This record gives sequence, structure tokens and C-alpha cells, in this order.
Amino acid sequence: MQPGMTHTLTVTVEPTMTAASMKSGCLDVLATPILVAFMENVCLECVQGELDEGMTTVGTLVNISHLAPTPVGMKVRCECTLREIDRRRLVFDVKAFDEVSLVGEGTHERFIVDGEKFVEKSRARSVG
Repeated sequence: MQPGMTHTLTVTVEPTMTAASMKSGCLDVLATPILVAFMENVCLECVQGELDEGMTTVGTLVNISHLAPTPVGMKVRCECTLREIDRRRLVFDVKAFDEVSLVGEGTHERFIVDGEKFVEKSRARSVG
């Protein structure tokens, strides 16, 4: 794994991905929470194949601007570039484009974790 790695994903906006459907707004356009999830996913996929078995990454920071609305039926392409590696901390630049223009951009941080230990730690936080 090294800075400069890139990855791209494309999806078509479906009715379940709208702000109205997600309750993050009232309109039938791509919801910001879905855009964020898409950006996280492209970053996860970018590095997952480079990690040892049992290891994964978890999102810890998202700082994006959602710049333009995308209607149902339009394709969205999300691109990431791994900008920085600081031990277990990974920093990505992310951009999303629909069929017309840039619709979102920003940065995303992920941390490399042992999946089993991470889930174990989360269960230890359970109430009860």
C-alpha cells in the first residue's frame, strides 16, 4: 500500500438512495448520507486487497461538500486517491461526478484495524 493508489466505483441513483427516502431531506435527489457512504466504500475497496487477512479499515472522519443535486436514474462515479499513510491512519481525497458535473468532493480518513478485535471491543461496550 502506498500513497497515490486510486480506485473508482460507479452506481446508478435509485429511488431508495434519495434524500426523501433517507429522511435527510424532502426531495428525490441523491441523499448526502448515500454520497458519504459511497465515498467511504470507494476508499475501503481501494486498500482492502492490500491488507493482511482479518484486517480491514474503519471510517473515522468525513469532510465533504455536496455540490450539486443528482436525479434518480443518473450514474454517479466516485474516485479516491490515497494521499497519506501515517502508521494505521489513511487519508484519502475523494470526488464524485454525475453524468453532468462534479457533485461532491472532500477528504476521508480510515484506520486499519483487526476486524475481530474491533468487533470484540465494540461488544465490550454493550450496556447490560
